[in-house]
Amino acid sequence: MVSDRGGRAGFVYRTRQDAYRALRRKGASKSKAARISNAGRTFPQRSAMARKASKTRRARGRRR
Repeated sequence: MVSDRGGRAGFVYRTRQDAYRALRRKGASKSKAARISNAGRTFPQRSAMARKASKTRRARGRRR
């Protein structure tokens, strides 16, 4: 598992461990899961990620 202190395997904030574990269960690599889970620490960051995801889905023809 990725450490909450950093090191060879990577770093995930302690408050974001649940998001990291969920991504790992879905099959994401350790580095990808860490990158994604750390990205949305604050509400504005999560909002920006959600807008970007929506735009990507729209461009690919998936509307939800």
